Amino acid sequence: MIHEITNAAKAAVLTGALPYIQKYFGKVVVIKYGGNAMIDETLKQAVMDDIVLLSLIGVKVVLVHGGGPEITGMMDRLGLETKFINGLRYTDEEAVKVVQMVLSGKTNKDLVGLLTRGGGKAVGICGIDGAMILADRLMPGDGTDLGFVGEVRSINPDVILDQLNQGYIPVIATLGCDEAGNVYNINADTAAAHIAAAINAVNIISMTDIIGLLRDKDDASTLIPQVNISEVPSLIRQGIISGGMIPKIESCVFAVRRGVERAFIIDGRIPHSILIEMMTDEGVGTMFYA
Repeated sequence: MIHEITNAAKAAVLTGALPYIQKYFGKVVVIKYGGNAMIDETLKQAVMDDIVLLSLIGVKVVLVHGGGPEITGMMDRLGLETKFINGLRYTDEEAVKVVQMVLSGKTNKDLVGLLTRGGGKAVGICGIDGAMILADRLMPGDGTDLGFVGEVRSINPDVILDQLNQGYIPVIATLGCDEAGNVYNINADTAAAHIAAAINAVNIISMTDIIGLLRDKDDASTLIPQVNISEVPSLIRQGIISGGMIPKIESCVFAVRRGVERAFIIDGRIPHSILIEMMTDEGVGTMFYA
């Protein structure tokens, strides 16, 4: 049975959110968008609605996205092999063309369209625009060749800040380039952390397919709600942070060390998880702080 929310209850929700609205008004928040929330259409719409709402109440939102499943789908259709090495997509010369086409062409513009139809002002850009993300070829310590996978050398924040100052929501596809014109595929968590630091964001929120950092990865009741970044090396040694969580959490640590007040890893499978994190006492997921 559906219970109607009374007008008084709606008013209570709004007044309860007021301190958070005041806290974030005029501040910059970077949201890294990925995982199941990018695939499930209902979740995708909820994320876009959250971002439009935040923008309309005066929060300056920057949306940074990947697009792994869509890239893999296009690679399959073109008969190109998809290969991952240590969790990173091997990106040869053909693959990087596909990544550029899908990320900055289809995925980016689809998100801009959803935000615009929802009443937001959004503009789609990628790290190549204005040489926003200068990158070098990523050279892992073990000498593994990943092709055109890049690591961030520097961020030029001017394009992002110009769009924010004009009231737009910048939607950023995580491609980078070097002075020679080579295009690189950049890990979205890494790019989002560097961008957040460069534009003095107050928070960075990373949407994932897990509820946060768990003390026991098989037990959801062991969620660790808050982590001081000084604890991270010990948690890695204990194996509590392992596998694919290591680069995500290292990105959070990077951002906080460079002046971002809080970094969050939240469960993108929960509808409106962004609003729950930002506009309630309880929050959702794991917060990293210094």
